[in-house]
Amino acid sequence: MAANKPVAEAERRLPVVDASLLVTDLGEHVRRLRLERQLTLEEVAAMSGCSVGSLSQLERGRGNPAFFTLVKIAHALEVPVARLLHVEKSGDPVVRSGKGRRLNPHPGTEEDGAVYELLSPDLDRALEVVRYTLPPGLSTEHTPFVHGGEEAGIILKGVQEVNVNGVLYRLEAGDSISFQSTLPHWFRNPGPEVVEGIFVCTPPTF
Repeated sequence: MAANKPVAEAERRLPVVDASLLVTDLGEHVRRLRLERQLTLEEVAAMSGCSVGSLSQLERGRGNPAFFTLVKIAHALEVPVARLLHVEKSGDPVVRSGKGRRLNPHPGTEEDGAVYELLSPDLDRALEVVRYTLPPGLSTEHTPFVHGGEEAGIILKGVQEVNVNGVLYRLEAGDSISFQSTLPHWFRNPGPEVVEGIFVCTPPTF
């Protein structure tokens, strides 16, 4: 129980965006961008790694897409994530403690306590900085990421495993890792402690 306390406290203090207020507009925007590029659902699915069914549901304003799903779709459409979300660039370079934007973790992990907090002012930048908390057992092995740019991270607490292009790395508190995001990569918390860390990556750009 004690291991889950930091997660609960983080969830209480982070602002949560109501996805139900955004998903309809998001779906229409994704469809418009796809049609502008004369792409079919099947083509976007192949480029993003998302299923045709999930993309179709998104375009119809259904579901609650995870942040990393949006990253994959944005990369397939060759637009910044901020353009999908209509996020305006912030003029304030400072993000106060506990005031970062709450990002959606992978589908089905919200109830498990995964928390992603954007530490950069917005998503429309050359670099994206995120603090994350992963509960024991959380894994993205079945949904590996591939996107443009580079990625680096440091473990602040716990033990995290990161798989890059088929090679598994075990990282403990104080360890860091850097790699090309174009290589398939996924991560997991083998437990039994909560993992806390920070990662910096290049978001999809034009």
